Amino acid sequence: MISKELIAASSSIIILSILKESENYGYQIIKKVKELSGEKINWTDGMLYPVLHRLESKGFISSSWKESDIGRKRKYYKITEIGRNELKNEKKQWSTVNNTLGAIWGLNDI
Repeated sequence: MISKELIAASSSIIILSILKESENYGYQIIKKVKELSGEKINWTDGMLYPVLHRLESKGFISSSWKESDIGRKRKYYKITEIGRNELKNEKKQWSTVNNTLGAIWGLNDI
């Protein structure tokens, strides 16, 4: 099980990375994270939506209501140009952390 602290620390970059690929609505994001993590990360609505609102208030993402294929309205989120720049900065930071841990744990030799 992944700690709440690590999930909280990584949620923004995960969401921005998913939205860089395409716009999505909340349930799609939750499903995508679960799938990509091999079902090791299971977000809830209560965890996701506050992060989406925070990212939107910072201008990193924008949202709009659209009708889905089944006729139901859903709020879709997409990354903004400011969000793309933030994602680049976050990727550099996470890459540094990842490389440091890899060096400590001897993973870079694999």
